[in-house]
Amino acid sequence: MAPTVTAASQTEPSDAPPLERNGRSPDGWSRHLLTILALSWSLFQLWVVHEAINDTLVRGIHLAFAITLAYLSFPARKSSPKKSIPLTDAFLALTAGSGALYLVVNYNAIAQRPGLPIFQDILFGVVTLALLLEASRRTLGPALMIIGLVFLSYCYFGPALPELLAHRGASVSKIINHMYLTTEGIFGVPLRVSASFVFLFVLFGALLDRAGAGHYFIQLAYAALGKYRGGPAKAAIAASGMTGMISGSSIANTVTTGTFTIPLMKKIGFPAEKAGAIEVAASTNGQLMPPIMGAAAFIIAEFLGISYLEVVKAAFIPAVVSYLGLFYVVHLESCKLGLKGVPKDQLPPLIRTFLSGIHFLFPVFLLIYTLVVERQSAGMAAFNAILMVMIIMVVQKPLLAILYKKPLFPSLREGFSDLYFGLIDGARYMVPIALATAAAGLVVGTITLTGLGQRLLEVIEVIAMGHLILVLLLTAITSLILGMGLPTTANYIVMASLTAPIIVQLGGEGGLIIPAIAAHLFVFYFGILADDTPPVGLAAYAASAIARSDPIKTGIQGFTYDLRTAILPFMFIFNTDLILIHGIQPGGSAMQASSWIWIEGWLPSLGLFALATVAMFAFVSAIMGWNAGVAPWWERVLLLLICLALFRPNLLADPLGVAQKYYMTLPPLLLYGSLLFWKSRTKAV
Repeated sequence: MAPTVTAASQTEPSDAPPLERNGRSPDGWSRHLLTILALSWSLFQLWVVHEAINDTLVRGIHLAFAITLAYLSFPARKSSPKKSIPLTDAFLALTAGSGALYLVVNYNAIAQRPGLPIFQDILFGVVTLALLLEASRRTLGPALMIIGLVFLSYCYFGPALPELLAHRGASVSKIINHMYLTTEGIFGVPLRVSASFVFLFVLFGALLDRAGAGHYFIQLAYAALGKYRGGPAKAAIAASGMTGMISGSSIANTVTTGTFTIPLMKKIGFPAEKAGAIEVAASTNGQLMPPIMGAAAFIIAEFLGISYLEVVKAAFIPAVVSYLGLFYVVHLESCKLGLKGVPKDQLPPLIRTFLSGIHFLFPVFLLIYTLVVERQSAGMAAFNAILMVMIIMVVQKPLLAILYKKPLFPSLREGFSDLYFGLIDGARYMVPIALATAAAGLVVGTITLTGLGQRLLEVIEVIAMGHLILVLLLTAITSLILGMGLPTTANYIVMASLTAPIIVQLGGEGGLIIPAIAAHLFVFYFGILADDTPPVGLAAYAASAIARSDPIKTGIQGFTYDLRTAILPFMFIFNTDLILIHGIQPGGSAMQASSWIWIEGWLPSLGLFALATVAMFAFVSAIMGWNAGVAPWWERVLLLLICLALFRPNLLADPLGVAQKYYMTLPPLLLYGSLLFWKSRTKAV
């Protein structure tokens, strides 16, 4: 089975990205129009990296492209035409695009009358907000539209609400001014991040995938891990981690890698539900993996006023530990099922596979180098990486043609064709993300307009009775529920705006100073987990379609596997060392919640990583009921206690008055090692 790592030429976008698969696939002039708009959007976003253009104007143009493409590409109903664009949708696209560009065209006039909108401003604002909500419904489903309507209604009907939630209310003029004519609403921080950073990273991933990197990562993982126990499942995890670094989408990750790995998992003996669930768990966690981590990571950096590198630094240990935990899940599942690996003669040769696509790693290394060493901005780092991918796309096939003495011109044409369609793919992938960030800006705008954050704090304090753990549980459950109908980015924006400040404040009131980044990562994690949460988990539906399994059973099994990820946010809230921030003692200043002290040096970081990994393995063994053999109930309870003691050593150190809390990790480590040694001597692994 020799690997094929170069992408097949795709001169026609028949395998179009999600935008067309979920929407229209028009013919004739309609297809050309969509292509021109998508290509123009990508070229515009690359152009503004080096041009000093007012940031607000860039946001307006960014939204204009997205909302116009949404109406042209997504039908209003399932029964609407798929092969042509109705005149009504063309009219709505033109109107919506004009509404987004209104702020660009009239920027100077609006700036000269701040807070004093004229009738024309109000009219364009009402129409644009309405069309934005409808566009979000077409592209993302009804959930975000309903949330936007609820928050707009809250702005207007404030005086009529119960006392705990009531406010003075706002007129239509004031609401439109705040949400449409300022940078507090739909043109706020989320859309700015979408226009400045996210588009470039999505384009980077689209170009890499079009070049053949996605297939290369799958083949490399299969060649390296296929021979081990449950090898194809472990290859699925590695491949999803690598593709997740560049895609940031759990559903796209599932479809890309699952098409190859799920049938292989079933072939070696995994039941259909478990094969699909493993792919779901691996693909969902792809959004946790640096350097991209989905669009939300960039918004975390903007919300907190820190560099993107700091977000990656904090997220690194939990992300890698989560993936290692999933490897252990697969290993234990394979042990329980008595599965073996794939015979070596059926695997692609590892060295040849690695070398055949090694050039795909250079742009990723360049991206990491410019972010970490050169300390360039995220946008500039992505731009440089994109240029390298473009060069690779253009030259890789001609070089192969020269090497194998094939005609040069057709290969050169294929390379430029891949580049052309890669630019189009990047824009199409961005439509839902841009609309999600714009529509979610209504939630952020409502908080700044009405002071909802303080009122919500009072409500949650009443419900949770001041207990931080109850606040965290409420936040986690709400994130999972919202995530069933919202993309990760929108879910994060909504929940981070509403609950992250509350977590920090209630923690401080309880004597626990929580860094703001810990609260934001907490919300981010549970928003991601919603992608495999029944009954809606979209990634589970995608995997079940490939595995031919029941989607609900697949989702439940996937969520069971992802419990290891669900415990991590609770652990780093109470032990911030796990996100490489010095644990802040009770009584610390409020300033420490936002200006934290990083743990420096590779040795302490490596020690924390090792402890967290062992703790995760203990937790996985407890959940799976297997620890070098079947684990009875008492052993599973003991494993959970070991896990807790390793993740939170202060639970033992504080009552005993031990100054260095990590001394208290020695007893649980010895206990876990002794338990494994005893079980391995008495039972077969």
